[in-house]
Amino acid sequence: MADEMKKKFDSDSAASLVKELRRTFTSGKTKSYEWRISQLKNILKMVDENEKQIVEALRKDLSKPELEAFVSEISMTKASCKLAVKELRHWMKPEKVKTSMTTFPSSAEIVSEPLGVVLIISAWNYPILSSFSPVLSLDPVIGAIAAGNAVVLKPSEISPATSSLLAKCLEEYVDNSAIRVVEGAVAETSALLEQKWDKIFYTGNGRVGRIVMAAAAKHLTPVILELGGKSPAVVDSNINLKVAARRIISGKWGCNNGQACIAPDYIITTKAYAPKLIDALKCELEKFFGKDPLESKDLSRIVNSNHFARVRKLLDDDKVSDKIVHGGQRDETSLKFAPTILLDVPNDSLIMNEEIFGPLLPIITVDKVEDSFDVINSRTKPLAAYLFTNEKELKEEFVRTVSAGGMVINDTVLHLSNPALPFGGVGESGFGSYHGRFSFDAFSHKKAVLYRRFVGDAAARYPPYTPKKLRLLKALLSGSIFGIILALLGRPKI
Repeated sequence: MADEMKKKFDSDSAASLVKELRRTFTSGKTKSYEWRISQLKNILKMVDENEKQIVEALRKDLSKPELEAFVSEISMTKASCKLAVKELRHWMKPEKVKTSMTTFPSSAEIVSEPLGVVLIISAWNYPILSSFSPVLSLDPVIGAIAAGNAVVLKPSEISPATSSLLAKCLEEYVDNSAIRVVEGAVAETSALLEQKWDKIFYTGNGRVGRIVMAAAAKHLTPVILELGGKSPAVVDSNINLKVAARRIISGKWGCNNGQACIAPDYIITTKAYAPKLIDALKCELEKFFGKDPLESKDLSRIVNSNHFARVRKLLDDDKVSDKIVHGGQRDETSLKFAPTILLDVPNDSLIMNEEIFGPLLPIITVDKVEDSFDVINSRTKPLAAYLFTNEKELKEEFVRTVSAGGMVINDTVLHLSNPALPFGGVGESGFGSYHGRFSFDAFSHKKAVLYRRFVGDAAARYPPYTPKKLRLLKALLSGSIFGIILALLGRPKI
């Protein structure tokens, strides 16, 4: 059946698929704790039993090193699954809330109920997890299943080996009557977007994000968009420079060679400190990737020739081609780009007006580090923002004045590894969040429930309306015990 869907998947196929999954959801099958747990455990088993195949698929798609594949994809997917299995019963439990004098006597709770049939469209750079920016294949799927939904996953066609592996494995390990994978490209995605969903989750760029949102608007479907942006890293001078350089390199070139939406997109530091920072980055880059990084087995390649051409265009722009202070080598045959540092590129250059999503790192200089906050705030809000400093006041000002989806002080990208923190954008970097409990909430409706008994019925709420009833209702709504007593005694409030 999967082979048939690959050959021809049009609007009729998509409509039929949604109808089938909605039938499953309506039966109540996906709502039970037992079903949810079994699917989550099966995904965990799937990752365990196919670890080698996952590593190989990521190597084919991105030339991703095994250690990086394990840390950023396999281990984080396992952690996400284990957390959901451990906490699911607690997450599903209704949340008791307080009631007011107006509804006395009563009790109230918030019930988390599944939305229904949801669509998850993932990006290519982290095809398995997506916990590290743009992508989000299995991570949001885990949240959607935990919340009790039927799910369609549309993995990215740009990472074909991983996409094919996901389709094959999910078909084998999970309940196909409620969880399905649709492979394909624009035509298949368009066919899916024509359907009515109960929520759409999209990871990728703003251009496609607008298309997804426009399609969702036709059916009033809520969406979560994780779109990325130009994530800055501010570097102060009073720091452990070696550690800071290593952490910047890890977040930039150690994450798919910059092909991650939370990778540092540019650095801001002072004019006086820039030479020291550049020297430190050069030194550590050589330690990590050798004198000829294009030969390094620890550096991921650019995903395909189109993206290689896009990155090359950014670097060959006349406005920045003479600003390279390190790197710049490239090999189109192997689709590899060396880690590249540029200094003081102009604001109107291509590289400063597009998300780089590659191994290029511009450094912008300012007179004093506090000026960097104005630079960041003059741009659209980023998905992530980083600051390296030991100054307490600077940390506080950064958190207070800079708006970003998430922040890390004195490191990069690690906020994604904490399931207690929500992950998502703000403004043009996206909206909605997920991870851990937040993923469960993202695919749940928080239903308000008020319980009352037949005792304590207040005649004041019913006609005929009298001045005494009005005084009593005003007192009830204001929560004034003294006012209620006066109203019941027929006396005006003093």
